[in-house]
Amino acid sequence: MFPVSLLFIILCLFILVRLILHRTALIYVLKNWKDWIEDSIHVHQFFKVPELNDNCQENQFYRKVSVYVNSLASIEDSDFTNLFSGKKSNDIVISLDDNQTVNDSFLGATVSWKNQVEKISQKSYRTFVLKVKKKDKRRILRPYLQHIHSVSDDIEQRRRELKLYMNTDSDHRSNGRWRSVPFTHPSTLETIAMDSDLKNKVKSDLESFLKSKQYYHRLGRVWKRSYLLYGPSGTGKSSFVAAMAKFLCYDVYDIDLSRVSDDSDLKMLLLQTTNKSLIVIEDLDQFLNKKSTTVSLSGVLNFMDGIVNSCSGGEKVMVFTMNTKEQIDQSILRPGRIDVHIYFPLCNFKSFKSLANSYLGLKDHKLFPQVEEIFLTGATMSPAEIGELMIVNRSSPSRALKSVITALQSNGGDARASGKIVGWSDSASSRMSTEESGESGAVFGKDSSVRGVREFRKLYGLFKIKSSKSFGPSDHDSGMIERPDSSLKPIFSVSFEKIL
Repeated sequence: MFPVSLLFIILCLFILVRLILHRTALIYVLKNWKDWIEDSIHVHQFFKVPELNDNCQENQFYRKVSVYVNSLASIEDSDFTNLFSGKKSNDIVISLDDNQTVNDSFLGATVSWKNQVEKISQKSYRTFVLKVKKKDKRRILRPYLQHIHSVSDDIEQRRRELKLYMNTDSDHRSNGRWRSVPFTHPSTLETIAMDSDLKNKVKSDLESFLKSKQYYHRLGRVWKRSYLLYGPSGTGKSSFVAAMAKFLCYDVYDIDLSRVSDDSDLKMLLLQTTNKSLIVIEDLDQFLNKKSTTVSLSGVLNFMDGIVNSCSGGEKVMVFTMNTKEQIDQSILRPGRIDVHIYFPLCNFKSFKSLANSYLGLKDHKLFPQVEEIFLTGATMSPAEIGELMIVNRSSPSRALKSVITALQSNGGDARASGKIVGWSDSASSRMSTEESGESGAVFGKDSSVRGVREFRKLYGLFKIKSSKSFGPSDHDSGMIERPDSSLKPIFSVSFEKIL
């Protein structure tokens, strides 16, 4: 009888102590003692996964480990975690804080990850440290690393979102020179107001590039493609860049040259970009015309087609935008640095109808003939200006069209005097064209035909243009694609689908 009573008393005391420990921090202290004793008994081996590799490029495996570790359920047991809002308003994302540890189990073995941050010379270096018992290393290490690859790939595929990277003046949280935000630009190639033939040629060229890894490798060339988008402000160049990124499913690296300290810094930015990325430099002509003392012309040329390109990974698209390329050094425009030129003109009647369909849902209207007549006089506006008028008056399509007519009539003289309207032709055969500004080019059109027209020497006595041949979009086009040819040969037509 006595042993039963003693056993009952011991059981009651155990339950009481368990309840006390559950309500206090003592159980946390005992758990730490248990872990300390276990660590003292076993011999461990440590594996570091740094954020940047020896070439100062992003370590792709670090990103996979970060995705995997932050997906572990045991992260909630860490002393400190960060809480962020997710894509949806009611989503909460948990991530491991700096210098915190999280445990994981695989094939019966327990491992731990530490998000280690070290500061050296005012710079932070981030590393994930894997701790494995030496007795388990040979049995689980390789399968465990493959498991991380598989799980992280599945997670990224499920929550894949494009990112926009921007270069900063200095390191930010040790993430190199780049800060990122979700890339949520709504433009797509379907929503861009552009001639359908031109749009199909762009799609065909991008699709051909995506499938050409072995072809580039066989040629001994870096797997990259460069585009120049040029034309007046407000013609949709930036939106087209976003549409290209959406079509390719590439992250965007937007380089602000004013934040680049020198040529070497520009090279380092390129080295820190990832594969499957679109690298864009906007308003390159304005930067070059300012004669910057930080980044030289040689630095820009090496960035576009230097040896660093071969060390920064493959499957990259470079896009440069300009308002005009007339005063640009021809070494920038040569093939290899710029593969495809796309001209974005001011509005003509066909692009106006495309805008009216997109913004107002109008395929036809009684005021369209009047709008067409005004366009035929040479009056024009940028797509951005016309689009804004349509947005403001979208509740009344007739009022929107009348406001566009009024604006075109008032801006008609200025548009002609500005010299920004290149020669145009009513002929359907002159659908694709090129400007000659010191170089020749291969021109691609619906019927592969090219027709030259001369610009006015003087527009209303206000603007003089040097005698030169000029080619422009017809009244049926909203854009132009051309490829430069460095040798001064006669203009010729070739198939757009072939990769140089």
